[in-house]
Amino acid sequence: MTLQSLLKDIRACTVCAAHLPLGPRPIVRAASSAKLMIIGQAPGTKVHESGIPWNDRSGDRLRDWLQLDKETFYDERRVAIMPMGFCYPGVLPNGGDQPPRPECAPLWHPPLAAELPEIQLTLLIGQYAQARYLGKRRGKTLTETVSRFSDYLPENYLPLPHPSWRTQGWQKKNPWFETDLLPVLRERVHALLAS
Repeated sequence: MTLQSLLKDIRACTVCAAHLPLGPRPIVRAASSAKLMIIGQAPGTKVHESGIPWNDRSGDRLRDWLQLDKETFYDERRVAIMPMGFCYPGVLPNGGDQPPRPECAPLWHPPLAAELPEIQLTLLIGQYAQARYLGKRRGKTLTETVSRFSDYLPENYLPLPHPSWRTQGWQKKNPWFETDLLPVLRERVHALLAS
C-alpha cells in the first residue's frame, strides 16, 4: 500500500461513525518526506468544520510554542499531523471534548508510521498520545511527564501539554516549561525543518 492510498483509506474511514455526533471526517496530513510528527488528541468542532488540523486557538498557541508560521506548519512535506482520534468525538457533560475514539490509533497509526521513514521527532501532545507512545515510562501526571522531556528525547519523543486555553494557568505554575522546554523544542524543530 502506498502512502497516498493509505491516506485515502483513512479519510474514508467510518469504523466508529455510529459514535460520532457530527459524523466522520478524519483529519490527517502526511508526506513520506516529513521529518516532524505531531500527535495530538482529536479535532475540535472548528477543525471538523474546516478540515484543517490545529485550525483554532489551540493551533495558534502550538505554532507560537514552535515559533512556526502557518505556511511551514502546514507544509506536509515537512510536518505530518496524526491525531490519536481522527474525527471529532463529541462533548462531555461538563462541556469539554470526549476522549479520542479508541479505534483510531491502533487501526491507523502503525501503517501510517511505516510510511513515514524520515520522521526524526514526534511531539506527543496531551495525555492520550503520551500514554500510547510512552506507556509505563511516562510520569504519574502530565506535568511530571512533560518536565522529564529530556528523558524521551533519545527516542525522538517530546511530550507537551495540550495547548488549550487551560494551559495558560498551567504555564504560570510551571515556568520551567517556557525557560527550559520551549528553547529545546524550538531548536530541535527549526533544525529539522531547515534541513
